[in-house]
Amino acid sequence: MKVLQPADWIKPRGYANGIAARGTLVSVAGQIGWNAAQQFESERFVDQARQALLNIVAVLAEANARPEHVVRLTWYVLDRAEYLAAGAELGQVYRAIMGRHYPAMSAVEVRALIEERARLEIEATAIIPD
Repeated sequence: MKVLQPADWIKPRGYANGIAARGTLVSVAGQIGWNAAQQFESERFVDQARQALLNIVAVLAEANARPEHVVRLTWYVLDRAEYLAAGAELGQVYRAIMGRHYPAMSAVEVRALIEERARLEIEATAIIPD
């Protein structure tokens, strides 16, 4: 896996501008903040983010993939301000689950999610090296 960082660009914090990788592609559907029984244990944004990331790791494990194989995350959030306000705590949660691996990421504010209680949804793409 190679991080793609143009030499004259400022290095981003908490994500990569791009990743190049070769191997087996693993696509993880959007995961929300409910547990394996599809029950929400919290309404808090950071708690739901924690659970969504744990869900991603669980799906990755089914393909023998790990967080460091993730090349892209797309975050869909209901409230941009809520996402930004959660910054420090969200960073701690992210590092506890995903480590210090920062793939290419996008975050998009959306009007609604299919599950009414969901505060966010995260999609992941991973590549398991050959």
